[in-house]
Amino acid sequence: MSGTRRPVGSAEGRAARQTVTISFAGFNRAWAAWIGDRLERRGLRVVYLRWDAPPEVPLADLLRGLSLAEGRVLILVSDWYFKLGPRTHEEWNAALGEVVAPDPSRFAAVSVTTAPIPAAAAVLAPADLVNIGPDEAERRLAERLDLPFEPLPESGDGRRAPRFPSAMPEVWGNVPRRNTRFTGREPLLNDAYHLLHGSEPGAGVLAVYGMSGVGKTQLAAEYVYRFSSEYDVVWWINAEKRVSYRRQLAELAPKLGLSTGAEYGERLRAVRDALRRGEPFSRWLLILDGADDPDQIWDLVPTGPGHVLITSRNPQWGEHNSQLMQVPVYARDESVAFIRRRAPRLSEPDADQLAEALEDLPLLLDQTAGWLNDSDLSVEDYIALLEGGIDQDVVKVSADFPVAFQTAWSILLNKLRETVPESVDLLRLCTFFAPGFVPVRLLKDMPHDNLPEQLTGLLEDPLLWNRAINQLRQYSVVRLESHESAGEPGSTSGESLYLHRMVHQIVRNDMPEAERREFIEVVRGALAAADPGRATDTRLWDTYAELVPHLKHADVLKSQDTKVQRLVLNCLRYMYFAGEYSSGVKLGERALRAWRTTLGEHHPRIWELTYHYANLLRSSGDYERTEALERQAADHLRQERGDRDLDYLRAVNGLGADLWGLGRYDEALEIYQWLYPTYRDLLGEEDSRTLNALNNLGFGHRLLGHYQQALEIDEKTLESRRRLLKARHPWALMSEISYAIGLRLLGRYTEAESIQTKNVRECRLVLGSDNPQTLRSEHNLALCRLRLGDRTAAGALLTRVLERYERKLGDRHAETLAAAVSQSCFAREHGDIDQAREAGESIIARYEAQLIAGHPFIAGARANHALILRSVGEREHAHVLIEQALAEMGAAVGEDHPYTLGCAINASALRNLVGDTEAAAELSRQTVTRATETLGRTHPLTLSARVALAADLRGLRDVQQAEKVEQGALSDLESTLGKQHVHTISARSRNRPHWDFEPQAT
Repeated sequence: MSGTRRPVGSAEGRAARQTVTISFAGFNRAWAAWIGDRLERRGLRVVYLRWDAPPEVPLADLLRGLSLAEGRVLILVSDWYFKLGPRTHEEWNAALGEVVAPDPSRFAAVSVTTAPIPAAAAVLAPADLVNIGPDEAERRLAERLDLPFEPLPESGDGRRAPRFPSAMPEVWGNVPRRNTRFTGREPLLNDAYHLLHGSEPGAGVLAVYGMSGVGKTQLAAEYVYRFSSEYDVVWWINAEKRVSYRRQLAELAPKLGLSTGAEYGERLRAVRDALRRGEPFSRWLLILDGADDPDQIWDLVPTGPGHVLITSRNPQWGEHNSQLMQVPVYARDESVAFIRRRAPRLSEPDADQLAEALEDLPLLLDQTAGWLNDSDLSVEDYIALLEGGIDQDVVKVSADFPVAFQTAWSILLNKLRETVPESVDLLRLCTFFAPGFVPVRLLKDMPHDNLPEQLTGLLEDPLLWNRAINQLRQYSVVRLESHESAGEPGSTSGESLYLHRMVHQIVRNDMPEAERREFIEVVRGALAAADPGRATDTRLWDTYAELVPHLKHADVLKSQDTKVQRLVLNCLRYMYFAGEYSSGVKLGERALRAWRTTLGEHHPRIWELTYHYANLLRSSGDYERTEALERQAADHLRQERGDRDLDYLRAVNGLGADLWGLGRYDEALEIYQWLYPTYRDLLGEEDSRTLNALNNLGFGHRLLGHYQQALEIDEKTLESRRRLLKARHPWALMSEISYAIGLRLLGRYTEAESIQTKNVRECRLVLGSDNPQTLRSEHNLALCRLRLGDRTAAGALLTRVLERYERKLGDRHAETLAAAVSQSCFAREHGDIDQAREAGESIIARYEAQLIAGHPFIAGARANHALILRSVGEREHAHVLIEQALAEMGAAVGEDHPYTLGCAINASALRNLVGDTEAAAELSRQTVTRATETLGRTHPLTLSARVALAADLRGLRDVQQAEKVEQGALSDLESTLGKQHVHTISARSRNRPHWDFEPQAT
């Protein structure tokens, strides 16, 4: 019989519903479900048949039995399918040749693997569904089954379709207990209510600010309880640090019923989006407690129909679209009322006297009145103690605090020592964590082998632990937070305490040196014991986000414990992957100074620290400092250990990336051409370090314009990383971005857009919407859509990406500037030319300020700006600038580099425009020749050069040759990009093409 394919809808089956039987290995069930769903939505009947291959049945008989299945048989080709039995490739080759080859039209196949399969499987002609997005996969599936392909509308039956197998899957909380002794503040509460409810939608943000201890948190808590009936969602967040803020905001996702995975980045994106849209709840209230540094979190403050209430010591929130309300100390009548509620035994005159002495500060009133109520001491005697002081070293307190505070605290600590001395020990331990939310559960979870005898009972006896916590709570020294036990009333696990920063400072400073040394080692050990040890695993980022704020207060950089040092290194690595570059650089700088002093300049751990610090420093754009740091390390390690040492190779790997940032692409490529085979010989093909070097080799080729070589390397790296690290690993996702960029740079726009759409979703899920890698993914998606002609979607996405880059990394970061370049080019062609000009001038100035003279990015930015000047009629200025850019780019990267060829396309247009038609045509001829040799005849840049040459030939009145060149270019455009592609239509209309410089940020 003929070997031609038979359509599913053959004539004999038109009267009945068409049927496809899907034969699949159980391992590939997800693929079967997705394919079956897509076919059923197209009106086909699908039969699922899980493939099994019992060894006692000949394989040919099994295939004959399969051929009797209903309709056409669609085999899901994978290594798992052929392994079942088990069966050898030889058996499969024989059986396929015997059963399938005589009538291949009975079968169809799709491939869902990159692993080796039997050679005879070629008779199935499987359509490849690997490394593409769902839309392209469905198109190939339909083509393989000879079905017409049109995008399907969303299902109207409300049924959720199976997820594409290669894609990642897509209210009351933390509020302090109500203070039953809350007193006064009525005007403030009413003002807060009217300010929030009277604001415009999306602008309901109020910052209540004031000095430490004035009662901002208590005011916010009371607002919550008082007005909670007007909200559907209330969520309290510790906002002192960006990392903890992000984590706690993300924890709102499951409470909102959002379908998210475990990664807090995904949850954060979903939460912000849900709050912005007001779905599923529009009446929401977020409380951001302790947000003293607006610059750390202002960009993450949600907008939408709900309200945000901020507590802070910093009135600068007024510069970040927030309304302000100052919280003063108590009015005297409020002080008296509060004291009498807190200490019923005191008379009104006593309360007034005490308030006067303590300057009406609520926190101090709360703590002092609490223990005075349990004491026989009179108010007069207490005030005498305050005025006379006690025999102790002077405690240094911030000038913001009342003068009486140090003495009052000394008295309170003495009271605690007399009743439950362990409570003072616990309090002192807490001061080696950051102020605010203290994860004291880490103390209980750590190994207790080498504890100081003084702390053994506290940490090992649950009754003593709870007694100490309850004593601290009784005098309002700490607040028990959202981790209390769900058991009997009054029972606590003490997992998280809230320690006011004012209390934190006093207690930490008022501690004997011997106890300080012992207690800080205990906290360091607790933090080290909590280190998960896998900083690249996004599922563990919550843990690292919780640990990082405490490193400084535990003074971990002075520790000699290798486990504590390992914690520091892992936190630096987490900060690199999470995109917390600025904070990571600061920690790395401090660590390098401290460890060089304690460990010595050339200790092995110094080289590991240098590696992590250099990654962060490079990611922040400081290439010259990073290059000097890593070159020094590499030179020393090579001299000391030789060029096969792994620490040396790691330093050299980083050095190559530094050279990219400095525009020294040839040098960098030489490094990776040596480094990759060296790693491969030492560690094997699939070690992660070998793959990192391979990835960098591919990027090095891309920077030099070797796009096809780069694509082939990126594809190999992607497949290997997926096997070794799994698809959701950040490096695998990064390789997928690189692969999609490579496709786009080669003009394979549809494939690139399909892959990049999937990748954007997965990056958002795994890394979060503001992670730099996610922004890089979205940036490429915008460029893919722009190349496909979807200007509306591309423009909106470019704007969002740039805004988030500026908030996350600042306006001078390399990736921010790359996004700014794309946005400026878009504005020039499809938006506001004045905006484009302003942006272009700013980009050039920022590149000149940050990069070395002669860097290709400076030349590229000038080339783009020349197009803007041409568009506003400044031809001569544009001509001078593009000629300068062309010369500089050629000097920087060579005459045959795509950057230089692109500059030449623009330069020839401006030569033509100013009347130098001979020079324009000559430059166009050279450009076509070079582009054809470098990129190939049908590369988009070569096609642009050919269309430009035709225009220049017409300018010389060489009509016949111009027509020949133009027709050849149009024919190749139609066959390469399609008749309706925007570039083809533009060329057919004889619109002269231009080239936009696109910096490949390292």
